[in-house]
Amino acid sequence: MKKEEQLKLENQICFPIYSVSRLITRAYKPHLDKLGLTYPQYLVLLVLWEENGLSVNKIGRKLLLNTNTLSPLIKRMEKNELLTRTRSKDDERTVLVDLTEKGINLKEKAASIPQELLNTLLNEDVEPSDVILLKKTLDSWINILAEDPESPADK
Repeated sequence: MKKEEQLKLENQICFPIYSVSRLITRAYKPHLDKLGLTYPQYLVLLVLWEENGLSVNKIGRKLLLNTNTLSPLIKRMEKNELLTRTRSKDDERTVLVDLTEKGINLKEKAASIPQELLNTLLNEDVEPSDVILLKKTLDSWINILAEDPESPADK
């Protein structure tokens, strides 16, 4: 491919991924609005519903977010009484995050969201096997790109 062809938007792999990410986040919005959540808050809850009582650093690693991005988000969630932050007794520098009863109870209300989103993505041209293959490919790329120390997740 010629150099000038490489710089055409239509030839970029990153643009469709970026666009789909934004559009999927937009598709989540009406579901999350009913719960009073933003998409990043929903991601934090997904992590804590799997394993409650994680440090801010562990949550950041799972979500590929730096602490300076995650901390204000967690503070807002604490203000909304979805979780609490406490200093670790073992290491005062470590902040532990625990769900409140309100945060735990949202799990049941959010349980239908993944299926509803999947239904939005499927049609005669896109089958469940396509979604599974795409997720597998994206997970592989995340693993490849996250290994690069020069590539912070949220710069």
